[in-house]
Amino acid sequence: MTEVVNGVHPRRKSKDGKVTLDGTIAELASDDPMVIINPKGYVHFHTYGGLAPFFQGLAEGKLLGTRIPREMLEDGDEDRIWLPPRAYDPDSLKKMEWVEVPPRGILYTHTGVLYPGAGFRLSVPCHLISVEIEDVCTRMMSYLSEGEPEIGGELEAVFNTEAPTNTILDLSWRPVP
Repeated sequence: MTEVVNGVHPRRKSKDGKVTLDGTIAELASDDPMVIINPKGYVHFHTYGGLAPFFQGLAEGKLLGTRIPREMLEDGDEDRIWLPPRAYDPDSLKKMEWVEVPPRGILYTHTGVLYPGAGFRLSVPCHLISVEIEDVCTRMMSYLSEGEPEIGGELEAVFNTEAPTNTILDLSWRPVP
């Protein structure tokens, strides 16, 4: 039996270097420091909820934003389009409606990623950009998949419709020739 410290066993009992954790068998890889190998066999489910039409639109080559339905506008409400979309207006909390946004914009700002962190799924160097789109009250964050960034330059959307990932990476931008 291992020594109890402040009422806690520093390590669970093991048999032949194996311990049971959450119904799976974990193998003790090292005692000092204590390291276990604990394989997981689960699937993570993620829902986009009320924002699913945005990602479905990307897979179809459409850029969709949201706004307060015009017939619901009251004094003090702004007739504005949000992109990325919002299910509810952040000021009035009114349910938004979907509208198609032109897939063109202006490069507002950019930065280059040369040394990305773990899990970065884009090639490097990568130009992360902020796109200003007419009639949209927010700036769309994305990446430049072709060409070089030029602040004030006109851009067009590029959609991954061949093999959509159903993520924001299904949208990128390139300079208008």
